[in-house]
Amino acid sequence: QVQLVESGGGLVQPGGSLRLSCAASGERFSYVTMSWVRQAPGKGLEWLSVMTTGGSTSYADSVKGRFTILRDDTKNMLYLQMNSLKPEDTAVYYCAQGNKYSDFTQAIRGKGTQVTVSS
Repeated sequence: QVQLVESGGGLVQPGGSLRLSCAASGERFSYVTMSWVRQAPGKGLEWLSVMTTGGSTSYADSVKGRFTILRDDTKNMLYLQMNSLKPEDTAVYYCAQGNKYSDFTQAIRGKGTQVTVSS
């Protein structure tokens, strides 16, 4: 079973960028399809992006063109490069095992990292 730890969140001004990291341990990371999801205050989990074991990617419309998912299987790392950040991107961000159809309330995911976009 994979264990996940996110980092890289923080406070950023609108239009700014952040790069989130997710360190994975345990199961063979290269065999696992991974996603990024987020939870804004008072809202449910929102799927953002997925990278399959074959390297295929997909994005939610809300982040397409602004966010990029990356993975380095040699380091057991998953990343989310976030550009052109907006106040509505404020949320706790999680990396999680699974694809866009997964139930992320039940999926294996980390404890999250807070991203706040504000001037």
